[in-house]
Amino acid sequence: MLFPIGDDDRHLSGPAYITILLIVCNIIVFLLQLANPALTYGWSVVPQEITTGQDLIGHTQIQSGAERVEIPQAPGPSPIYLTLLAAMFMHGGFMHILGNMLYLWIFGDNVEHRFGAMPFLLFYLASGFVGSIVHIAVDPQSTIPSLGASGAISGVLGAYLVLFPRNRVHAVILYSVVSIPAIAAIGLWIVFQFVNGLGAIAATEQTGGVAYAAHIGGFFAGVIMALVMRSIIREERPSVLSRAESVDSRRLW
Repeated sequence: MLFPIGDDDRHLSGPAYITILLIVCNIIVFLLQLANPALTYGWSVVPQEITTGQDLIGHTQIQSGAERVEIPQAPGPSPIYLTLLAAMFMHGGFMHILGNMLYLWIFGDNVEHRFGAMPFLLFYLASGFVGSIVHIAVDPQSTIPSLGASGAISGVLGAYLVLFPRNRVHAVILYSVVSIPAIAAIGLWIVFQFVNGLGAIAATEQTGGVAYAAHIGGFFAGVIMALVMRSIIREERPSVLSRAESVDSRRLW
């Protein structure tokens, strides 16, 4: 298993304020969850709630192997669709938030500097939204709550792959620290998502508590948006150069 611990960001010109803000928001929401556990069940994304528009309250049951498992359903927001935003900032435990925030810290700053602050924020939220929609589409009648920033962060990884494919990522592999190209590190990650996600899709449920469909959906949303952004950046650069040349010619004239 590959575990990223950093990347080459020497070219960055300053702090990534939106990335830092997102990390702080995730931590604050997680602390609120610890203080009020009902928040986790009420504000998580439940596919059946989104497809029907109805807030499930009480308990629902799912089949888990040979057993029936009860899932508490706490009251959620009105409209219930607000969970699509809220769940992006919620997590299921310390390791869940630690892993997500580590990935956001490592890969988010590069993408933010390339996109710009506000475009990056919109990109992040859009990636998370698409990830949730793909997760819901796999099993629209599921009553299993899902939560976490993984869909949005998967979008960040997709954008990083498009914008910085040759950037070096420092990672731990088999107790050794190695430096490998981003295309290899993120490539291994997406292969892992596909291999595990296909089983989850076939079973129309979450495998091992991980919503792999949300990861895959967020990742490809990030790839597509980064490709669009890259083409915009390339179009802007010649126009900036032409304006500079025009100014220089007037000065010389």
